[in-house]
Formats: sequence, C-alpha cells, structure tokens
Amino acid sequence: MNKPQTPARRLGRISLQDTDLLMDTALALREAILENLQTRKWRAGHRIPTERELSGQFGLSRSAVRRVLADMKDRRLITQTVGSGTYVSEHVNEALAAAANSAGTLPTSPAELMSARFVLEPAIVAMVVGNATSLDFQRMQECCAKGEAARTLEQFELWDGLLHEAIAEAAHNSFISKVFRLMNQVRAQGEWGALKRRSATPDRRVEYQHEHRALVAALQDRDGARATELCLEHLAHVRRNMLGF
Repeated sequence: MNKPQTPARRLGRISLQDTDLLMDTALALREAILENLQTRKWRAGHRIPTERELSGQFGLSRSAVRRVLADMKDRRLITQTVGSGTYVSEHVNEALAAAANSAGTLPTSPAELMSARFVLEPAIVAMVVGNATSLDFQRMQECCAKGEAARTLEQFELWDGLLHEAIAEAAHNSFISKVFRLMNQVRAQGEWGALKRRSATPDRRVEYQHEHRALVAALQDRDGARATELCLEHLAHVRRNMLGF
C-alpha cells in the first residue's frame, strides 16, 4: 500500500504551512496512542505497531514517529527493546494517572462534556466567521478528509475531535484554543470512547461526515447564522445517539 503523501513529500520542501499540517498529523498519532492506552485497548505488555507501520498509517516520516514514541517513553507509557519492538509499559496505569494529575484534569462525564459543547461551540461561530484564514479552512478540510478515510472508529473519533479543535483555533483566541484542547483530552477518557463505540454505526458515521462538511462549508461561506444552526443540529444529533435525549 502506498504511503499517504504529505505536502512536504509532494513538493520536496517544507513550508510553514506544511509544517503546521505535519504537526497536526503528529498530534493525531500521539492522541491515537493515548486513546488506546486510556481505553485499555492496549494493556501493559502489548506490542504496539512498528515505526514503519505507524509511518504508513499516519503519513509521517520515520523520524517524526520516532519523536512521538520518544516522548511516550519519557513519560513511562511505553518501553522499547532493540531487536524486539515497542511495548506498553508495565507502569502505564501509574503513568496515565500521573499525567492526568499534573494536567489538573478531573474526570468529566459525557453528559457534562456535551453540555459544555452546546454552550461553547455555537458561541465561537461568529469569531470563526470573522477571523478564519484560508489556512484554517484548509486544516478543517484536511480533518474532514482524514476522518472520512479513517479505517477504524478510533481514528474517526480522533479526526472528529481535531476538526472541532481546528474550528476553535480558527477563532484566533488563545483562551478558546486552550479550552478546546482540554475538551479533546476529556474525549480521550474511557467513558466517552466506550459510549461512542456503543452508539456508533456505519450509517451514523456517514451522517456525521456529511454534517462536518456542511458546517465547514457554511463557515467558509462566512454564513454565521447557517453555521450556528448546523453546529447545534450536529451536537443534538451526537447527544441523541450517545445519550438518548
């Protein structure tokens, strides 16, 4: 299977715009690994995919994958054995707990997260419409495309979260950006992932993809009223499927 081409591979050089996209993809790899650890899909001693496999899956260079794994190793989440591979650390649970404590995050229920999203996400639409740049819209389209191409629910959920984060970044307000990064950390908690897996169907995923594209199109058209309406409809759809109301 051919590797997905990043802009850097296509052009043979790296611009600032390409660097941003590569950083987003590296973040996607990091969040995918954390999701597998936090949901206990990968338990202590589990052998994780090789650098080559991760490079092909996420469209990253081997060196970029190596940097992400080195960070995970420094945090005692994984161990590496020359000639054998990369494994989930025997101390992974303690390391995850320490990371959560150092970040000052408290367990948040899916219902609490959805309530916060209903308040925050429609509220920033006007800022996004007024401040978003062509690069912001390119990032949103990239997240939509990656989500549509995702082979697993975990990958789709990751790009779903990154899309909403990219929309928040387009408001160009550092406080809002930090809040949405925190929201994505909550989405990585096991309870949200478990609910999403139980409620997910192929048809619902397709519906979410269409809703994402429509929302991005409205934002790109600078149609604040339409974007707000679509945002609320999408959130209501997600809440109904996950929580039943």
